[in-house]
Amino acid sequence: EGERRLDELEVFVHAFAPPPRLLVFGAIDFAAAVARIGRFLGYRVTVCDARPVFATPKRFPDADEVVVRWPHRYLAEEPVDERTAICVLTHDPKFDVPLLEIALRTEAGYVGAMGSRRTHDDRLARLREAGLGEDELARLRSPIGLDLGARTPEETAVSIAAELVQLRWGGSGRPLTETGGRIHGAEPPDAG
Repeated sequence: EGERRLDELEVFVHAFAPPPRLLVFGAIDFAAAVARIGRFLGYRVTVCDARPVFATPKRFPDADEVVVRWPHRYLAEEPVDERTAICVLTHDPKFDVPLLEIALRTEAGYVGAMGSRRTHDDRLARLREAGLGEDELARLRSPIGLDLGARTPEETAVSIAAELVQLRWGGSGRPLTETGGRIHGAEPPDAG
């Protein structure tokens, strides 16, 4: 009787993590610029707004998905993890307060909201009335973005993108001419 030999099989597995998600709420001109730069940075971009006349794929060609739903209802049903960035650009308490109430209770790595400092103070008061605690409120980046002196939707998108990159890699947000040491820090544990 012959000896049986099992052939060896060599397998190479190369796993890829799905891209991080960028959820943009509020179908305004600023959202189109944020979607464009989010896609450039490698995010899977969703734009969501309850108004069908504004939330159209034609207005947001750089978004992977355009959703017409009440923002808080959409977010409540979406998977969110620490790689998810949420940008609230609605400027309207009836949209942004219920949305932020949900967003700040998720694991999202970034939750930012557009608006003036007065709007931010009003928003915080409304969120406290809705039962959010100080730890949850401390996660809110509002006014959204880094202070670059941005004026246009595109400049504002750059300031938001700069804040996302700064958070992801742990930069100071200061000009490199004012810093010392390595320019590019070590890779964070969750990178890849």
